[in-house]
Amino acid sequence: MERKKNLILQGPPGTGKTFLARRLAWLLLGAQDESRIELVQFHPSYSYEDFVQGFRPDGQGGFRLTDGVLPEVCRRAARQPERPFVLLIDEINRGHLNRIFGELLVLLEPDKRGPQHALRLPYAPAAAPRFFVPDNLYLIGTMNTADRSLAPLDYALRRRFAFVPMQPEFGEPLRQLLTRQGVPKVVVARLLLRLNELNQVIADDPELGPDFQLGHSYFCQPPQHPAQAPSWLNLILEQEIAPLLDDYWFDQPSQAAAHRKRLLSA
Repeated sequence: MERKKNLILQGPPGTGKTFLARRLAWLLLGAQDESRIELVQFHPSYSYEDFVQGFRPDGQGGFRLTDGVLPEVCRRAARQPERPFVLLIDEINRGHLNRIFGELLVLLEPDKRGPQHALRLPYAPAAAPRFFVPDNLYLIGTMNTADRSLAPLDYALRRRFAFVPMQPEFGEPLRQLLTRQGVPKVVVARLLLRLNELNQVIADDPELGPDFQLGHSYFCQPPQHPAQAPSWLNLILEQEIAPLLDDYWFDQPSQAAAHRKRLLSA
């Protein structure tokens, strides 16, 4: 973060990317100060006008030039240059990034920050102050690598971000977490065995691969009473994991059924 100022956490769904992004922000700020954190989620209809600036209905039958999320958080950061600010962009690859960032892509670079690199926004009046990204603003994005409906990030955007992969963790850390929270050892052992087996099958499948593995966040909120742990695990496997397998192998129903049977076996 200190070197690049822009970071993307990427990995399969359920690996805790959004969870970690907010905690990285707290670590960077040195406090759980939500006034210095802004969260936005990109989606296919999100636009430059939403993120940067554009004309929006004013409620009086007309349109008014309105700033989006980025200028607002940049102004707040510029007013307190000695304190870091963080913009969290959830599901960053679900938006059309070239259209959302527009000409401001260059201002994200660490050596293009500050007033000396300011640009005039396309919709802004000629007399309006030029826009810049302050040096104390950090961007943390999350990217789901399993969504094939999305176009890959182009190289111009990639060059301006550092990427950190996140993997499913069905090992000793999860075992310790669940054990501390009172989940019986036999339930924990079954969970780790079945999910590690399943993730290996998914990773080895040429039509899927490691990006489609299942994350550990499905299992990070166990019940308060240990006696409920077996039914808690069964419900997650039956209602959340098994339907996903039907989707993964929708054109191979017999294979999906075999993996479901193995997953749900005691």
